[in-house]
Amino acid sequence: MVSDSEKESIVHVAQVNESSSGGSVQEPLIKQKHSPENYSVLAAIPPFIFPALGAFLFGYEIGATSCATISIKSPTLSGISWYNLSSVDVGIITSGSLYGALIGSVIAFSIADIIGRRKGLITAAFLYLVGAIVTALAPVFPVLIIGRVVYGIGVGLTMHAAPMYIAETAPSQIRGRMISLKEFSTVFGMVGGYGIGSLWVTVISGWRYMYATVIPVPIIMGIGMCWLPASPRWLLLRSLQGKGDAESLQQAAIKSLRRLRGSVAVDSAAEQVDEILADLSSVGEDKEATIGELFQGKCLKALTIAGGLVLFQQITGQPSVLYYAPSILQTAGFTAATDATRISILLGLLKLVMTGVAIVVIDKLGRRPLLLGGVSGMVISLFLLGSYYIFYDNVPAVAVAALLLYVGCYQLSFGPISWLMMSEIFPLKLRGRGISIAVLVNFGTNALVTFAFSPLKELLGAGILFCGFGAICVLSLFFIYFIVPETKGLTLEEIEAKCL
Repeated sequence: MVSDSEKESIVHVAQVNESSSGGSVQEPLIKQKHSPENYSVLAAIPPFIFPALGAFLFGYEIGATSCATISIKSPTLSGISWYNLSSVDVGIITSGSLYGALIGSVIAFSIADIIGRRKGLITAAFLYLVGAIVTALAPVFPVLIIGRVVYGIGVGLTMHAAPMYIAETAPSQIRGRMISLKEFSTVFGMVGGYGIGSLWVTVISGWRYMYATVIPVPIIMGIGMCWLPASPRWLLLRSLQGKGDAESLQQAAIKSLRRLRGSVAVDSAAEQVDEILADLSSVGEDKEATIGELFQGKCLKALTIAGGLVLFQQITGQPSVLYYAPSILQTAGFTAATDATRISILLGLLKLVMTGVAIVVIDKLGRRPLLLGGVSGMVISLFLLGSYYIFYDNVPAVAVAALLLYVGCYQLSFGPISWLMMSEIFPLKLRGRGISIAVLVNFGTNALVTFAFSPLKELLGAGILFCGFGAICVLSLFFIYFIVPETKGLTLEEIEAKCL
């Protein structure tokens, strides 16, 4: 565990895992405290906005699809002859983008460090556009599923490349806020999807309009990413590893940094690039990475931290609790037919508010306090929810309070911080592949928990199941306390030197 008081110190020689020959490698000293990065706020906004549009499109798809499945099954409103879909068909529609996201994560593992973060996001924008058009115009069920999968591949590439691009281009003073705003964009997209879906759900072929409405967004995202520069750290990594002309790549990195920081950094950009190059060399980033290194030394520790956070993010019940939210609120007097969409919008607004709170405080309080505090609240809420179904089923206020507490605490902790830590913690030369594995764990575990929830609920009962999620939350607290480091205020190079 790293205390704030250590930030001014020098990071001492780091011991790396023993090699097969029994020897150990020592890394040189790296200066822990750099001079503060100069930046213009106006220049720092576009490198966040355009990647965040990809996160918005991910959230929009979740919200819109929940309404589209109602429209597409309606004999009178679907506008199609194949509306008589089975529950399996509806499940395939709902999870089609999830399967695509898994495919996108695998693709990102292979190409992320070759094409870079910027081109990965441009590719994602193109896939979003194609997927939305194919889905909206689908004449038959198989074409609809193809559109959903293509859109999902865009999701997988985005959730891999967007946090990396933002982390590598944002000033260290506001990096936490910027990456957390990406989660805010996802939640905002979800609320937007619910809202747009509720407008079209009573219109003939409304499901087509739900998917068509968002078509301009990937166009804007793609144009914006074409305009933005490549990540300077990615350019410098290519320079260090001899993948192109070193001088040209370093000059490109200086130009990129000047654009990303604005006019206030014109004179200091070259010095910052030299500092980054020196730091990257000192932690061994100049050596070509192998896949085996992912499972050794500091890379293994980073993979444990990132993979553990996204694993606990899902197996502590997040997909299931939100899935079960309408029936929980129905017990408090809400009616399924009239209020389902409004309930979803209400929960989405709560998620937005709490994510906003996390954004405001994350670079002041740090990652660990928010994780420990938020997950502790999740433990209380899940045991309350389990107790409601076992003991207090005639007191619906308990269920409503537990649900709201769970959603709020999740958005203060696992919601934004898992993605933030994932984008910060990996060494640069393996960041692309490392994040690909973490994203794959995220979407794979999400699918597993979602699919296993209903049979487990029937087998164990909702009360035992939610108490089980609470017990897993307790385990996650031990993981956070003993394994997850504090990265507040550190540059990416300092994180690699000090936290791994």
